[in-house]
Amino acid sequence: METDDDENEFIDIDKEAPPGYCVECKDQRADVYCQQCNEPFCEVCNGMIHRTGKRAKHTSKSYKAYVESGQIQDKADTSMDAEPQTVKPEPTRADFNVGEFMEDRAKYIPVRLTMEERKFLRLLEAALNVTEYTDKIDDISHTSKAKRTVAQIKELCAVLTGLVLAGDYRRGQELFSDRSYDENQEFFQRIFEIGRRHKIMNPEKMRSAYGKLMYLLADSMIPEVQEMLGFTCVTPIKSVYSVLKECHCIEVLHEDIILVATHEIIPEGKTRPQIQMDIKRKERAIEQLSRKYQSKHISADDIRQCLYSIGDNQSYLRANRDPCERVILYLEKYFHPTKEDPRCSLSIAAGAEGHRLSHDHETQYIYVNQTLKLWREILNDMFKLWTFADQDMLSTSNPYRLIHTGQGLHRVQACPQVSREMHRTLYRAQKKAGTWIGSSVIHLGDKNVPNSLMFIDKYNQVARILSPICLALDKLDELKSNDGLKKYIDSKFGGVTECRKVILADFFRGAFDGSGADNFYDAGSCIDGRLTSAWNWCSQIEQKPYFPVFLLTGFVGFDGGGWS
Repeated sequence: METDDDENEFIDIDKEAPPGYCVECKDQRADVYCQQCNEPFCEVCNGMIHRTGKRAKHTSKSYKAYVESGQIQDKADTSMDAEPQTVKPEPTRADFNVGEFMEDRAKYIPVRLTMEERKFLRLLEAALNVTEYTDKIDDISHTSKAKRTVAQIKELCAVLTGLVLAGDYRRGQELFSDRSYDENQEFFQRIFEIGRRHKIMNPEKMRSAYGKLMYLLADSMIPEVQEMLGFTCVTPIKSVYSVLKECHCIEVLHEDIILVATHEIIPEGKTRPQIQMDIKRKERAIEQLSRKYQSKHISADDIRQCLYSIGDNQSYLRANRDPCERVILYLEKYFHPTKEDPRCSLSIAAGAEGHRLSHDHETQYIYVNQTLKLWREILNDMFKLWTFADQDMLSTSNPYRLIHTGQGLHRVQACPQVSREMHRTLYRAQKKAGTWIGSSVIHLGDKNVPNSLMFIDKYNQVARILSPICLALDKLDELKSNDGLKKYIDSKFGGVTECRKVILADFFRGAFDGSGADNFYDAGSCIDGRLTSAWNWCSQIEQKPYFPVFLLTGFVGFDGGGWS
């Protein structure tokens, strides 16, 4: 996918939007009509353009209502200074529609691997671990790499073939006897899809192998490579929705009892009998749904697999999204939005202690709060973003370029679907926050976040940062049971509560200060720069006065590597 600049698609910025589409992005249906601008916008563009300044006072109505009433006029007929009209709130449904919610979530939830698929996963990981694909392909000194790419892909397929034969000779003979690579297209598509699906469900797995897999598959989608290869390696990820739809079983998602069948059983604060009761209630709900909807198209086991997959998504959210919620609760519990405690103030000044932003206590409180809530929104929709990232990377019409980004040689590739969804997520977060502190720039497809794979990897770090902090703070109370440790904490910090406040204050000041780079383009208050600052704080944890307390709580690092 190496391309020159003149091969990139030229976008005519002066081209008018099609009727009924947003005048700003030109590719989304219009949702609202601004009465002062006299133009239609989609929800995201309307929120971004009218967020600040005089345009924040503009009034708008539903675009559909304007079309039906025939009130849309030409720009020349409407004054920008027209008096704002009262906007009547649109009616909303008070009832929670379980079916619509579950359908929307199920479209992006991968199906849990079966036992047979797990065997193929181990083969794929073994093959990827021994290949040096990116080292041989991503070499900027070579001008043409199509032949090298094809050779490397066929080499990996040959390794997979050998591993299958070694593991099950009879099955291997059935698959590969007197057959070429293109005749085994479905097998290779399946095994590569298993790896992609497994990674989404388990972000902590395949840390190095997944990057090789995605870059290999991205190269296999280059038209020239695909023609030489003779077969396609990529097939859509198997989601809960796609399986149920193919088997004519979507109705199972509309059952109210599905909430019981898919919720995660949390043991905290419950007795053993209560936990056992919850487990039995959940299993009864799963059995009831699987028996009711089994048919000639889908077995009861397949329905159970889909329900367990939705439950896996709940476990993912608890492990990755909920730490954001817990840190927000810590912020609200130990710090006041406007009243500043001189001992644990959140105020920061640029140039002092490595800070690159200047905020008073109130501004920093809002900045931290809105950043954590934005991360929570992103992680809540992480499976959707990951699906879009997968599609962006493996698109035949989305080329990449090898560029030295300052952090090594990277594949810089546009991320249109991820970008659009991220702007929607940011708009929702800004709408909930009301007041937004800092920049709204989202780096995607540039030297800061070169491609959608890097985007996914970046936001997978949020839980790795926040979870160890939450665990350490939660275990501080246990240290009081040891007289020696209690005496140490009392003399050093003035008690467990004060120690917790010191840790939180330093985190909220140092991890949200715009640090992590030498300019405001690479770090600062932009959307991904906030995460850069947090990682910068993590890298300095050993220098903190409370670091021994972290170790006493069982802290083993932000990546689980331990401390020597």
